[in-house]
This record gives sequence, C-alpha cells and structure tokens, in this order.
Amino acid sequence: MTDSQTLHRAADCVLQVEHNLRTADLWQADVPSPAAMASRTPFCADTLTFVQWLQFIFVPRMRELIEAGGPLPGASAIAVMAEVKLDTDQADQARIVAALADFDALIGVSQ
Repeated sequence: MTDSQTLHRAADCVLQVEHNLRTADLWQADVPSPAAMASRTPFCADTLTFVQWLQFIFVPRMRELIEAGGPLPGASAIAVMAEVKLDTDQADQARIVAALADFDALIGVSQ
C-alpha cells in the first residue's frame, strides 16, 4: 500500500471514530481546559475521560498528521483501551472500538 493510500485509509478511520462518537451521543461541546489537555499521562487519564481524549486529542492530532502528509505513528493499540473504557454492549460504543481497531490494524499494533 502506498503512503497516500495509507493516509486515505487513516483519514477514513478517524472520520469513522468521530462519526461514531457523535452517533453514540458522546461528542461534547465544552472543550476541556488547556491544562487538562496538556497532561503527560498516557491518554491524559489523569485529567480527561477516554472519550474526551479521543475527541480533543486523538482526532485533532491524527487530522493534523494526515493533512500534513504524515508520518503516522509507528504503532497503535488504542482499541484495547477503548474496550476497557467503553461499554461495548452498546452497539454505538462497540462501533467506536471497531473503528479504533481498524486504525490499529492499519498502523500496526505495538507488541
């Protein structure tokens, strides 16, 4: 797969994550404080919920990388965290996990 194809597929995955967050009614209007988003803890777990991290950190950063033509991260294992943090018994939230799993598969899951 070419770099361009990978970027297009990554864009599709990120758009699907955003769409699924909105469909699950998890998209928030209120932006967290800059201090909360500046956390150095993985997934900003000490200052944001996982859903906030997806909306305010993951989606914008991936959009920026994709629009700049890459490079994308070398590995990704976000779906594992999503399975822990989301209610996968709810179809809307299970679709978020599936979109993140597609992203992980595209990027390559870290071992």
